[in-house]
Amino acid sequence: MCKKYSSLVNDEAKSSQTVCWPEVCWQHPHMIKSNPLYPTRSQLSAPETYTVDDALEAIGFGKFQWKISLLTGLSWIGDAMEMMILSILGPQLHCEWMLPGYQVALITSVVFVGMGISSPVWGNVSDRYGRKVGLTICMCWSLYYGLLSAFTPVYSWLLVLRGLVGIGIGGAPQSVTLYSEFLPVKARGICIMLIAAFWAIGAVFEVLLALWIMPTLGWRWLLGLSTIPMAIFVSFCFWLPESPRFDVLTGKREKAVATLTRIAKENGKAMPPGKMIAYKQNERGRIKDLFTPQYCSSTLLLWFIWFANAFSYYGIVLLTTEMFQAKIEPSCRLECKYLTSSDYKDLLWTTLSEFPVILVAVEYIGRKKSMALCFFMFSLFILPLYACIGRTALTIFIFLARAFISGGYQVVFVYTPEVFPTENRALAMGTCSAMAKLGALITPFVAQVMLRTSVNLTLTMYCGCSVLAGVASLILPIETLGRGLQESRFHQEDEGQTTTNSSSNDATHSAEQQ
Repeated sequence: MCKKYSSLVNDEAKSSQTVCWPEVCWQHPHMIKSNPLYPTRSQLSAPETYTVDDALEAIGFGKFQWKISLLTGLSWIGDAMEMMILSILGPQLHCEWMLPGYQVALITSVVFVGMGISSPVWGNVSDRYGRKVGLTICMCWSLYYGLLSAFTPVYSWLLVLRGLVGIGIGGAPQSVTLYSEFLPVKARGICIMLIAAFWAIGAVFEVLLALWIMPTLGWRWLLGLSTIPMAIFVSFCFWLPESPRFDVLTGKREKAVATLTRIAKENGKAMPPGKMIAYKQNERGRIKDLFTPQYCSSTLLLWFIWFANAFSYYGIVLLTTEMFQAKIEPSCRLECKYLTSSDYKDLLWTTLSEFPVILVAVEYIGRKKSMALCFFMFSLFILPLYACIGRTALTIFIFLARAFISGGYQVVFVYTPEVFPTENRALAMGTCSAMAKLGALITPFVAQVMLRTSVNLTLTMYCGCSVLAGVASLILPIETLGRGLQESRFHQEDEGQTTTNSSSNDATHSAEQQ
């Protein structure tokens, strides 16, 4: 295309000037104006610009993303191990310390109390001071108190220290917030689902570690060794860069460009030409912004979906060990019994269901339908547990139910960062995580206390909650499949947009408004 645009200001005086288009050249300026491709005067004079989205699309998925996948995955492994240990620690202390059922449930619940209280706080810290800052501090906190809990002398100290561990790992979901902001749109769904595989790796590793440690060294060594992934993360967190989206939103354009340039160099790609558009937003991480007309219904529905996910997921995890301990007879009564090698092996088989099972669905049928499918299938596979079935059948149905509810958990981790803008994305993840921890806080009293009174009532609680969550998933107002991440609530994409190519004029206008 010819670059002779500056002479078009005076059309009549410059009527002999040639302007070339991709398909045909016109000699007459009036014919140029009638062409829909004719550039406006502002477009002719404006310098070339690009957004963070444009840069990430140009850079693509490469070596850098693989590195950050491994590093953020370590925090996810540590989180999973601290969660999985609860289903192993409870039965052990129930018999070793002769604890009643409600005290066993409290060991699990205090962790979720800490997580529920701290999750919005970590979200606010991440929105105000940076994703890297929030994630690094929470991992250091979890590592410190996780190690201390291995030396706990009595039950009361165990409750306090495990509660403090819960406060730390309440910030673990911010690893997904950070990770999602480095991904191009086409890779985001699959990559976040795959990073959820690190949770599965952590859960499986915890069961294998328990199978090796518990019969010989005991639960204190298990608590101490379970902090290894967090220790590795803390050792290498200096490499972790801050999110360029966060830097742009805080006015640190040069730092964001430097980070993106570093990523491009590692991936062997070139940065887009021109100047990056900045969306500086001083008011970040405000809870009231989650309840604007644009986001209110999404916030409330997602809070319930996260609640139901955690209630059902941790419920099936705790039910696994509780029902494996059951003395299989017509009354299906439960009694105190140490977990055996056979129990750990069956627990391992059910934990393998954690690996992502709906990778294809999330990218083809969408986020909403994928979540709904997972909830409905979970309910379906819970139904056979109403009968006092044999151990093999019990293992199979628990495996299938856990596979689908963990899949739903993975999809909601993909969906939530895509709905909310960068200015309060971490806070949205934090508040949603807090609602999840409320569900996780309640579920021990259902799976470990109510189960001893009525198996059928316990299973009905889980089935009913998951069916309602499936309906809530279908009525969410936004489908985020193929949708680019928003930088600010003022920077809105067109309704129904399914590509990442945003208009430079709209972006510039949004930047000027702010």
